[in-house]
Amino acid sequence: MTDARIERLITVGNVGAGSPGFPPEGLTLDNNVWLVGNDDQVIVVDAGHDAAAIEKAVAEREVLGILLTHGHEDHINAARTAAAALDTHIYLHPADLFLWELTHGDAMPDFELADRAVFGVAGTEVVTLHTPGHTPGSVCFALPGLGTVLTGDTLFQGGPGATRWDYSSFPDILSSIDGQLFTLPESTRVLPGHGDETSIAREFPEMEAWRSRGW
Repeated sequence: MTDARIERLITVGNVGAGSPGFPPEGLTLDNNVWLVGNDDQVIVVDAGHDAAAIEKAVAEREVLGILLTHGHEDHINAARTAAAALDTHIYLHPADLFLWELTHGDAMPDFELADRAVFGVAGTEVVTLHTPGHTPGSVCFALPGLGTVLTGDTLFQGGPGATRWDYSSFPDILSSIDGQLFTLPESTRVLPGHGDETSIAREFPEMEAWRSRGW
C-alpha cells in the first residue's frame, strides 16, 4: 500500500529572449512542475523557472531525483540550482543533451534516462517511457500505481505537443503517443507540462483527427 501522491507546482518565467524564432523580449510561460511522493520523500519532474519555489514546495522531504521530460529551456532552466539546493541528481535522456547545452553549457546532467527505466518513491513506481517527437529525447513518466502519466510536452488536452523545430517530428510524436501512451489504461490521468490535465480516454478517440490536420 502506497501513500504516494502527486502535487502540482506552477512556475512562471521568460524564455527565448534574443533567440531566433522568439520575440526580442522572449515569451512568458507557465510550467507545471510535478512532485511525486509522500511526506518523507519525493521525486521532482521538470524544473522550470523558479528553483526557490521548487525548494519551498519540497520543504524538508528527501529528494530522490529531478527527472526531466525533455531539454527545452522552460523545463530545465532551474534544474541545476534546484539540484544543488536539494542535494539531488538530475536525469535527462541523452538525445536531448544538445538542447540542455544551450541552457547549461558543458555542466552536464548527472545521469541518463532510458526507456523503461524505473524509479521508486514512497512505495510507488515511476516508469520512464521514451516518446520522441517534440524533441528526440522527450520522455513521459507512467505511474501505474497512481493511474497517472506525466507527459511533459508530448501530450496535452487537445493533442500532441509542438513539432515546429527541425529536430522535431510530427509522425514520431504520433507514433510515441500511439505506442507508448495509448497502450495505458483508458482511465489513466494525463498530467502535462503546461495547462490542465486530461485523460487517455479523452484523447484516444482524437488520433485520426490529429493525423488529418497534420499538427
